[in-house]
Amino acid sequence: MKTSDFDYELPQEYIAQTPLEPRDASRLLILRRDTEEIEHTHFRDLGGYLRPNDLLVINQTRVIPARIFGRKIPTGGRVELLLLRRREAQIWEALAGGKGLIPGKKVQIEGGPQAEILSDLGGPRRLVRFEQPLSSQLDNIGHMPLPPYIQAHLDDPERYQTVYAQDPGSAAAPTAGLHFTPMLIEELKMMGVNFATVTLHVGLDTFAPVNEDDPHDHEIHTEWCHVSSETVQAIKAARHAGGRVIAVGTTSVRTLESAARYASPEKSIETFEGPTNLFILPGYSFKIVDAMITNFHLPRSTLLMLVSAFAERERILLVYETAKRENYRFYSFGDAMLIV
Repeated sequence: MKTSDFDYELPQEYIAQTPLEPRDASRLLILRRDTEEIEHTHFRDLGGYLRPNDLLVINQTRVIPARIFGRKIPTGGRVELLLLRRREAQIWEALAGGKGLIPGKKVQIEGGPQAEILSDLGGPRRLVRFEQPLSSQLDNIGHMPLPPYIQAHLDDPERYQTVYAQDPGSAAAPTAGLHFTPMLIEELKMMGVNFATVTLHVGLDTFAPVNEDDPHDHEIHTEWCHVSSETVQAIKAARHAGGRVIAVGTTSVRTLESAARYASPEKSIETFEGPTNLFILPGYSFKIVDAMITNFHLPRSTLLMLVSAFAERERILLVYETAKRENYRFYSFGDAMLIV
C-alpha cells in the first residue's frame, strides 16, 4: 500500500467555496457496497434510504474561533496561531505561522493577552502559554478557521457549524453534518430513525496531509473524543431492533471505532472518554459502523483512506470519478455520499 494509491486529480472548480442554502439542498450520492450500485439524489431525500430503528450517530462538537493573530515582541512581526487543543486553562497546542517562533518568544495577541512560545512540538506545532485564559475572549479575538482551500468570505460563521453543535473544542467542522436541518432531523425522527451523539474535537490531522510514501509511516495525532453510556445503550437498542448504526462523518466513525477498540472482550462497545490516535486504513475490520454519511475528501488524506477502508479503495476512486463527471461539489462545503 502506498500513499499515491489514494491520489486523484481534482480541478479547482470542483472545490465548493460557499455552502448551499438550505443546507439539505446539497446533492447526495448513494453507494451500495453489496451491489456496487450508485444512485444520485439530494440530501433532503435521505429518509428514503433509511429504515425505522436505524441509528444516526452525530458528532456534536462545536468549532471554536480558533484562528488568532498577533505581533512578535518587540519586532512587531506578524504571527498567526491556529489553536488545536487546550492542555490547561492558559496553555494550548497550536499551529504557528511566522518566523522565529522559538521557545521563549513572546507575542501580543490582537485585542487579547500576551502569549509565550513554551516549546517546539515539531513542524509548525507549538505549545503556547497565554497570560489569561482564552475561553471567554475567543468570540471577540478569534476568527473561524476555514480550511485553506476555501477562499470565499463566509458571511455567517454559524454556517460552518452543524445545527446540533454543542461542545466547543474543534479546529474544524465535522462537515458531513453540515447538511442536516432541524426540519430534516424531525422528519427522520417521525419515521422512526433515532439519533445518538458523540463528541470528537477535530484537530491537527484535518490540516495535515499524508506526506510519507507508506501511509503506515504517517503519525496521526491524537484527538479527544467521548462516547456516553446513553449512546452505547442506543447502539445496543438499534442492533436488537434490527437497525443499522450509521455514522455521520468520519469523526463519528473514528469515535465509535475507538470506543470499540478499548472495550472489554465480552462487549462490542463501552463508554469511552479520552484521546484517540486510531488510524483506519484498508484492511481494518469495522466493529460498530454499518453505514456512513461522508463528504468528498482531499487526495492522499487520512479521511479518504478511512472511506476506502469501508468501501474498497478502487471502488471509492471510481465513485469519485463519477462524482466529477456529475459535477458534484467537493470538500467541506461540498456534497455528500451515503455508503450502505
